[in-house]
Amino acid sequence: MKNNYSRLKWVALIIIGGVLFFLSKAANAATTTPLPLQQQEVSGVVEDQNGLPIPGVTVTVKNTNRGTVTNLDGAYNIIAPANGTLVFSYIGFKTVEIPVDNNEEISIQLEEDVSALGEVKINAGYYNTTERERTGNISRVTAEEIELQPVVSPIQALAGRMAGVEVTSGGSHPGMAPTIKIRGTNSLREEGNYPLYIIDGVPINSTPVESNSLMSSAGIDPLNNLDVSNIESIEVLKDADATAIYGSRGANGVILITTKKGREIGTSVKARFYTGMATVPNRWDLLNTEEYLEIRRAAFENDGVEPTERNAYDLLLWDQDRYTDWQEFLYGGTSETTNANITFSGGNETTSFRFGSSYYTQGTVYPGDYDYRKVTGNLNLNHRSGDNKFNLSLSLNYGVDTNNLVGNVGFNATTAFLPPNAPEIFNNDGSLAWEEWGVAGLDNPLEGYFNTSNTQTNNFISNLTLSYEIFPALRFKTSMGYSYYDSKEMRKQPSQSYNPADETPNNSSHLSAGRKSWILEPQILFEKSFNNLKIDAIVGATFQENIQNQEGFRATGYASEALIGNIAAAESIINARRESAEYKYAALFSRIGINWDRKYYINLTGRRDGSSRFGPNNRFANFGAVGTAWIFTEENFFKEKLPFLSFGKLRGSYGTTGNDQIGDYGYLNAYEATDGPGGLYPTGLANPNYSWEVNKKLEVGLEIGLFEERIRAGFSRYRNRSSNQLVGYPLPEITGFTSVQANLPATVENSGWEFEFSSLNIDSKEFRWQTSLNVSLPKNELVNYPDIDQSSYANTYRVGYPLNISLLFDYTGLDPETGFYTVRDVNEDGSFDYQDRIIIQDLNRELFGGINNSFSFKNFNLQFLWEFVMQEGLQTSFDGGTVGNSRSVALATLAGESVYQKISQSAQARTAYGYAINTSIPVEDASFVRLKTITLNYNLPKAFTRKFGMENWRLFLHGQNLLTFSEYSGMDPERTSSGIGNLRTITAGLEINF
Repeated sequence: MKNNYSRLKWVALIIIGGVLFFLSKAANAATTTPLPLQQQEVSGVVEDQNGLPIPGVTVTVKNTNRGTVTNLDGAYNIIAPANGTLVFSYIGFKTVEIPVDNNEEISIQLEEDVSALGEVKINAGYYNTTERERTGNISRVTAEEIELQPVVSPIQALAGRMAGVEVTSGGSHPGMAPTIKIRGTNSLREEGNYPLYIIDGVPINSTPVESNSLMSSAGIDPLNNLDVSNIESIEVLKDADATAIYGSRGANGVILITTKKGREIGTSVKARFYTGMATVPNRWDLLNTEEYLEIRRAAFENDGVEPTERNAYDLLLWDQDRYTDWQEFLYGGTSETTNANITFSGGNETTSFRFGSSYYTQGTVYPGDYDYRKVTGNLNLNHRSGDNKFNLSLSLNYGVDTNNLVGNVGFNATTAFLPPNAPEIFNNDGSLAWEEWGVAGLDNPLEGYFNTSNTQTNNFISNLTLSYEIFPALRFKTSMGYSYYDSKEMRKQPSQSYNPADETPNNSSHLSAGRKSWILEPQILFEKSFNNLKIDAIVGATFQENIQNQEGFRATGYASEALIGNIAAAESIINARRESAEYKYAALFSRIGINWDRKYYINLTGRRDGSSRFGPNNRFANFGAVGTAWIFTEENFFKEKLPFLSFGKLRGSYGTTGNDQIGDYGYLNAYEATDGPGGLYPTGLANPNYSWEVNKKLEVGLEIGLFEERIRAGFSRYRNRSSNQLVGYPLPEITGFTSVQANLPATVENSGWEFEFSSLNIDSKEFRWQTSLNVSLPKNELVNYPDIDQSSYANTYRVGYPLNISLLFDYTGLDPETGFYTVRDVNEDGSFDYQDRIIIQDLNRELFGGINNSFSFKNFNLQFLWEFVMQEGLQTSFDGGTVGNSRSVALATLAGESVYQKISQSAQARTAYGYAINTSIPVEDASFVRLKTITLNYNLPKAFTRKFGMENWRLFLHGQNLLTFSEYSGMDPERTSSGIGNLRTITAGLEINF
């Protein structure tokens, strides 16, 4: 197989080289064609009413096929008859016709046409549509909204910007994978809920990559290597009409990422640079040394226990006057970030290209020299023949990143809650201090500090699309993609990181992963109008193959620290493992769109999929959907009776999508090697009969536009039911196997309302104000699971409730005699287990959304996005009296002014607290409103920039997570279960166009 891929790469390189050679010849020929007589060259600049250049404006010679588009600076150049007429057209602006009249320069300002904004093209995957004509539910963000955000992954830039799309940060470490949910959780398996990522037509494995570093909890985001500045738009497909054409891969929604393309006519260079810093925006309200010692002494007094050096080393052995703000020590640093980006684009009437490169680096807030670095390169090439019959598009994206966030270090909340009078972490010579900690029988909390970790990933994504018009209504198209992802991680663990008394040897841990994929999709496209009837159809096939491999081991016993990592110098190799899997996928798909008089629309899609992840008995399945729309404002009644209603559309869809996100080879018996030579032990039992997980989606929607669409609003009601749940079902040990892949008779329902609103509040020559709003009210429910009480999920889920729940004890108040927490023993058997957890706590978001405003005044532009979430979260730090700092609520408890149990460090108190954290006591309102992003731009006057040979010079200031309003008492209400969360970031930079 390796040789096959090697040949494939060489063949691809030869094809690409030949294509580039052909295009260079075609471009030269195009630029040397002699000009016809009685023609003249006309050039100029197209601007908006604010004097800003408009790239991409189509400029044509009226009644001819000759045309061009403006470049990034709004400039154009065209050959036209001296007595001809130029037509300037662009989506969102009114079309203008200007006679040439022997003029060699024609520069104009276009007037915005609000009613035309619905004609903006939207990427629907295998075809394009418009906001006006779409029958499915598709949300879209553009480069303008995301390109200035100082984020590693483009998914992070979507938070608060789309209805039904829930994004949660992976954490404060750069490179951690965020969590994205499109209309809720569909599968009982965590890995079964990832959406489908498609970059320029190439599907990408969305599963986070395993890591042994500080990113291990969330994993590494496979999209980290993308250049956010190179993204043109991100579309999210949500309902059945939009996702069914992706069949078994569309159950959890589809995320389409489209990169930027080159501009025709002339050349342009754009450079952007920004730098800034990030800090932790919040702190726990903890006790100082005096308060802490008071609480500790009160605990011994309440318990009637005499302090000893064993149970009270913080009172008897440690300095009573020392104070260390461990939060400031742990995450009080500043994470510096820098980004530099440069692009070069150009072309002529038939060929355009865009080449870009970027560098990104981000530090951490933790003590130590840790950072993340990323370098990317991208190329986009487009060519069409002179008669527009042949089209070619080539997209190449490559990125490499290096992350040295180390593992096995106490950069967590445990360190933040150290006693404020705890000893120093380091000796004067910089080594870890052990003596004072050892006297108390403790290890240094930053044990492992001198460990180093290096994780490097390479990501290559390529796509070549060819199309040819066979007949005026019939076109053949084929898309060919290849992607390669490689991750290598090594962690060095020198003995100086550990207690000398333990005599820990020098070690290293190694982990590598590889993902290779190719895809081929031939298609036939038909588009024809018959008077008022328009039909467009697609018939195609998909052939895809993925190969994944993973390897890990640990090397130990290096003679010296300098040799760590040199495997040949290790004394032994332990815990070695190697995994490899091959996934093959094939499908036939079709779509037919029918449009009558631009008023009535119907969209039919179907797909038959085959996946190697299923056994021979159930390898193929069918998926399909129907979507309809009625633009009722095209009816004469609405035009006459409701003239203020400029646009109105009813739409609906129903269909099925699938899910094959399960492990490979689950239909076969699985074995693993024993520690001894030549042995095998069973791990998975064969089941050739399990079948596809199916998601049935139903949706209705209403979209309206008022007052020439200065106001637009949309409402959606959806219901998705995912059944035939695929899980690895645990088996009793007596079977000899640990699990079997099977379908469970469970049905999960996600339903809800989505609301979207946008308005053009003020639109004058010098001042403009736009607002957009999205609100989502989701509901998740396990609607059916027969005999759940007899299954392995009896203590995890409850029928009639969401999947994301906590099963809690019934809190019955403080014991009047002991002052400790008490919980209800439901079955009165003298023990507390899951039979007593009768309280069900919903941990899902009840409501979420965002509101964005954009203000423009002369050369200034201000944009800011507020994200809001309504939810409940957990706060488990509410005790006091034991070794370790406490929140200030402990002082209120000491004064008898709190609902918490009395100050104590006894075993009885610890047991009571252990039960209490599994009751409703830790539940608190974690709703928040956050200033997610704010950007201030200033475009220098053109009279000034042109003196320096520049077309445009923009200065900008960007802030992220600057303000958060919440009643939640923890660090970050977005991540109530895990520490720090989002960082507060401020960056400043400039952008120059040559």
